[in-house]
Amino acid sequence: MFAEAAVRAGQDGAPTPRIQVAAQAGAGQGHAGQAGAAGAQGRLDSGLSALVLVASFHQVACEAGQIRHELGLGAGAASAIDLVRGGKSVGLKVRLLERQKPQRLDSVPTPAILQYDDGSYRLLGRRLEDGTWRIIDPLARTAEHLAPEAVTARWTGTVILVARRASLAKVVADFGLTWFMPSIWRYRRPLATVLVASLFIQLCALITPVFFQIVIDKVLVHKGYATLTLVVVGLLALGLFNGVLQYLRQYILTHTTSRIDVELGARLFDHLMRLPLGYFETRAAGQTVARVRELEQVRAFLTGQALTAAIDVPFTLLFIAILFFYSPVLGTIVALSIPCYVLVAVLLRPILREKTLEQFSRSALSNQFLIESIVGIHTVKAMAVEPTLRVQWEERLAAYVKTSFITGLLGSLGQNAIQYINAVTTALVLFFGAYAVMAGEMTVGSLIAFNMIMGQVTQPILRLSQLWQNFQQVKVSIERLGDVLNAPVETRSMAQAHLPPAKGQITVRNAVFRYQPGAPEVLKDVSLDIPAGQVIGIVGPSGSGKSTLTKLLQRLYLPEKGQVLVDGIDIAQVDPAWLRRQIGVVLQENLLFNKSVHENIALANPGLSRAQVIQVARLAGADEFINRMPRGYDTMIEERGANLSGGQRQRLAIARALATNPRILILDEATSALDYESERIIQENMKLIVQGRTVVIIAHRLAAVRGCDRIIAMQDGRIVEDGAHRDLVARPDSLYGRLWRLQSYHAEQGAAA
Repeated sequence: MFAEAAVRAGQDGAPTPRIQVAAQAGAGQGHAGQAGAAGAQGRLDSGLSALVLVASFHQVACEAGQIRHELGLGAGAASAIDLVRGGKSVGLKVRLLERQKPQRLDSVPTPAILQYDDGSYRLLGRRLEDGTWRIIDPLARTAEHLAPEAVTARWTGTVILVARRASLAKVVADFGLTWFMPSIWRYRRPLATVLVASLFIQLCALITPVFFQIVIDKVLVHKGYATLTLVVVGLLALGLFNGVLQYLRQYILTHTTSRIDVELGARLFDHLMRLPLGYFETRAAGQTVARVRELEQVRAFLTGQALTAAIDVPFTLLFIAILFFYSPVLGTIVALSIPCYVLVAVLLRPILREKTLEQFSRSALSNQFLIESIVGIHTVKAMAVEPTLRVQWEERLAAYVKTSFITGLLGSLGQNAIQYINAVTTALVLFFGAYAVMAGEMTVGSLIAFNMIMGQVTQPILRLSQLWQNFQQVKVSIERLGDVLNAPVETRSMAQAHLPPAKGQITVRNAVFRYQPGAPEVLKDVSLDIPAGQVIGIVGPSGSGKSTLTKLLQRLYLPEKGQVLVDGIDIAQVDPAWLRRQIGVVLQENLLFNKSVHENIALANPGLSRAQVIQVARLAGADEFINRMPRGYDTMIEERGANLSGGQRQRLAIARALATNPRILILDEATSALDYESERIIQENMKLIVQGRTVVIIAHRLAAVRGCDRIIAMQDGRIVEDGAHRDLVARPDSLYGRLWRLQSYHAEQGAAA
């Protein structure tokens, strides 16, 4: 590989003052139409180009456009953190070091990526015998030998170390508490600080009873005013120290858990976005949202109650030992109460778990119903079904509240039982303790100190019992989250990372597909060949498999049997993101986001300039109505495009599909719901839209496909006809001909009426 050769030249090349380094043409550049301004892009791509060169040195195939898309950078700068994330996304082991001293370069494993003071990046090669460093410019593809002083003069102290992992294959394990451990382990130092602070806070709690014992047994009996003053000062100092420690502990814990929340949330959302389309089509949105929200509860348990338990358990044992030191009899009473606490937790566990599961299920159903009602509010209003929905909502809400009530009662029952055990234990301690004082076996101060220390035992036990109940809820949350995080993501292949932009040839070979195992076949032995640049129409009755076929072309699904190829390459072997950047798709109903017009058009290509956005908007016939808006291309679009007409939304969707300059364009009923004026505008621009592209048009209005190079007729998951409009209409018993005559008849009847 040329790129690998370039880096190896930087590692082992002869010591010449300046060397032109061969590299793969275009490495580090995105696909056509995906770059921003040339001047800025050159600086921005130096880091990505350097990463691509280092990756190729480690025999990992990738390209800058792929990484830029993966990171969602758009035209934004690729920071050092972005390069770390990008390297990890292609299977490299990457580490970022900042504020390093010049001497650190002597021990840096090469090749490494250096950041210069102008924000650009260079590759650091091996140090040569004459003491100079081999430095490679990843954009200019040149290498030069520089003295250490010349390198460090421009080096910011930031270096990125890159290595290949021992194995790129990840072991897929079921989701559980271990999923959280890497993020928690990453913050082990601040969490350890929290544990140390908790240790000293517990020690403060141990010292306070001793002070009270001294006051009662020494100060009051002997009237030791000096000792009293000393004890009070000690208590004040201890209280101040304890307060500062608690504040610092809470600050560090809150700061750390916030960072963990961000990291875990990002990991969860990343996994969610990588799930295949089939996952979302078989689950209600409300159910998925409810599962995602469980993440916070699990995180709070691990970094809150579980962290506290790590201190509570050992200190509980320590406090019990101290209680036995004060009085073996009273210590035995306290120790015997612990199995009673455990018994309550064990008895309540199964029924509490069952009700917690039911509570979650009821909550998810309520969320699902609420989301569906809000999303479909236009239909609700149009059909005046608000009373019906209100009754259904109240039924779901009542079922949820009832389950929550029972769960709360069970939890309260457990807490009350534990508090009763605590009260009985306290009463027994006071009873036998009073006898011990009267018998001279204990002092009054010792009894009071014992009682205070006993509180330090029972309170952790109470927290541990609550921890056990919460753990049952967390186990349910983990099961629900597992439905998301155990689902397999779309496979990504790095083997075809250096594919050039697609030409547009599509081949389908004997494709068989069904949506669920055991379900009827939706596509049955479909074979199709579409040369690059050809415009074809696909027609047929509803349920014939037209839209399913286009989903296979986008690799939203993979065929059960057979192959789908683009430019002769099986799309099952390529990165889905690369493939979908080659394909523009316009559906009958397209979602517009609550962003500006410009941002909606440039959604898949954020690096587009305003001039480029205007160009594709004109091509889609949208520029005219956009300019009539109050703020033009900066006008904010309301949620789901509510402030636009259907025709305007559709033209924006076409502009958005053209923004990546795709070689393949799929129009799935793109004009069927439009008024004639909007359809006329789009049809007038269709010649320019399809120019140089392979276009697949699905339409029920056969007039939309009449001018196509070929027309495919489908029925019951099979291709039954293939030919030009004139030939198909002329065939006897032709499905397309029958549909054409039927639509022509209705059109004539409508015109006559």
